[in-house]
Amino acid sequence: MKNIFLLGLTSLFTDISSEMVYPLVGIYLTTLNTPYYLIGIVEGIAESLSNLLKVFSGNVSDKFKKRKPFVVVGYFSSLIGKFLLYISNSWSLVLLSRVVDRFGKGVRTAPRDALIAESVHEEKKGRVFGFHRAMDTFGAICGVIIVYIFISSVINDVVVLKKTFLFSCIPAAIGVIILFFVKDTVQLVNKDIAQTKISFANFKIFPSKVNKYILISTIFALGNSSNQFLLLKSKTVGFKTATIILLYLVYNISYAIISYPAGVISDKIGKKRVILLGYLVYSIVYFFFGMLNEETKNFVWILFIIYGIYIGLVEGQEKAFLSEVAPEEYKASVLGVHYTITGLMLFPASFIAGMLWDKIGHSAPFVFGSIISFFSFLLMIFLLK
Repeated sequence: MKNIFLLGLTSLFTDISSEMVYPLVGIYLTTLNTPYYLIGIVEGIAESLSNLLKVFSGNVSDKFKKRKPFVVVGYFSSLIGKFLLYISNSWSLVLLSRVVDRFGKGVRTAPRDALIAESVHEEKKGRVFGFHRAMDTFGAICGVIIVYIFISSVINDVVVLKKTFLFSCIPAAIGVIILFFVKDTVQLVNKDIAQTKISFANFKIFPSKVNKYILISTIFALGNSSNQFLLLKSKTVGFKTATIILLYLVYNISYAIISYPAGVISDKIGKKRVILLGYLVYSIVYFFFGMLNEETKNFVWILFIIYGIYIGLVEGQEKAFLSEVAPEEYKASVLGVHYTITGLMLFPASFIAGMLWDKIGHSAPFVFGSIISFFSFLLMIFLLK
């Protein structure tokens, strides 16, 4: 359990850093007069790259029977990305900083999650992943509170944004230091794994349930555009930057509260049922985000709370579900393939959202996301039995 605690601490400090930055990226891009479709491209490229790398890092981690080196490199890259954001002065440099940051996430995620899964017994995986997400989100809450203090104390938005980006490097560095105390534990039993090549065309080595879930979650991801659009929607209906940060704080508190209980419940009733509920919640909350306007803007507080519930239900439990149904010798590879294929959809998802926003209006991306997620909900009922 020492590994679980240390990895939880690393995630806590890293999310303090990330959430000091993330809710401000879209707002910072608007101060640079960036069109919404370009904001979608920036986020889409960054997130897609992150998820594309996850399959390769997971596969290589399995082959070399190493987890920790990938985890350390990944978290260190995210630290460099924060500093690059601090020195950026154009949307292209913001893109570079986001790419470096998400490169780090792509390298570390599958090996880290495999390391978590290998550090506990099968019957405790749901609650362990829930604990990890709770630590992660507690860090996010702290980060959002810090950034709110920064935003509230300085009048010039650009000045406070730059200062926040710089200070975010401190907790990121602490997170990297903690990793050196983590023990690398790999429980692989297949001697031939080093000669096995994982490719997108070679799904026959995975169980049918794994492939079906990857298909469903890929479709769902097409309607799951960047959270930047939720924050920008709040700005569009009349909220100021400081209040938007509080909205993001409410979302993270909701997420933190639900993460661990969702893991405990999933161990009792099954991961699939919890994920299924999360998809339905997402569809409902995105529909109402689409209907939001200046007259009903105060309703957004409730929507961010419910959106946090969706994240708490799905984020940790889809990892637990896949690690539960994946073959032991391909655990990291299955996680990596899932992250990569669904992650590749984040580029078209965010690009479509930006284009819908520019061409139709700020309600269109959310109605689109609601429809796609409800379709995924139905697919999961009828296909994943």
